Amino acid sequence: MYLLTTTAEAYFERLSFKPVERQAAPPEVQATREYSALCPSSSSLMVKTLEPRVFNVLFLCTGNSARSILAEAVMNDLNLSVSRGRFKGYSAGSHPKGAVHPLTLELLRRSHISIEALRSKSWDEFARPDSPPLHFVFTVCDQAAGEACPYWPGNPVTAHWGMPDPAAVEGTDEHKRKAFAETLLELARRIELFASLPFSKLDRLALQRSVSEIGKK
Repeated sequence: MYLLTTTAEAYFERLSFKPVERQAAPPEVQATREYSALCPSSSSLMVKTLEPRVFNVLFLCTGNSARSILAEAVMNDLNLSVSRGRFKGYSAGSHPKGAVHPLTLELLRRSHISIEALRSKSWDEFARPDSPPLHFVFTVCDQAAGEACPYWPGNPVTAHWGMPDPAAVEGTDEHKRKAFAETLLELARRIELFASLPFSKLDRLALQRSVSEIGKK
């Protein structure tokens, strides 16, 4: 972000703008009327590098051992999703089991997705005054969607992305692993759709509709 000022350089320095030589402005900035005509040549040119906004996304299920953990891992994996660092994924449970399901960890390792820092934890951790402000909260199981949630800092957009619990599948180990793999693929598909939304062009109501529709597809 570039700006020209004649008297407020000290003020903008406090806002992390840095003074630069006027000729350092890109050609497209120098070509603007503001640069070439409205501001005197004695004005100072200042620049500030804008960091991309990171959205905090919390995934919820009852036990926080399978679906929500998988969603957190996928959201934070730069190679699998289109998030590219624009999102920070978290997960929690209303009644956490206290341990991540072994097949969840096995699948993530096999998929070359990091399992570092993954743990089963209570959603109360994200309802504290010092918790990270949340921008989105998605429930991935029907039971969690029907429970009274805590107050989330940040007034997040919420939606229900319910899907079957792979940990409830019975049968052979092969059947169970297949259920976990299918859950991972479905979560990755939804997260790809979510990350591809034109966030800057959608107001809160349109964003709410969009994320809710993803859970129905």
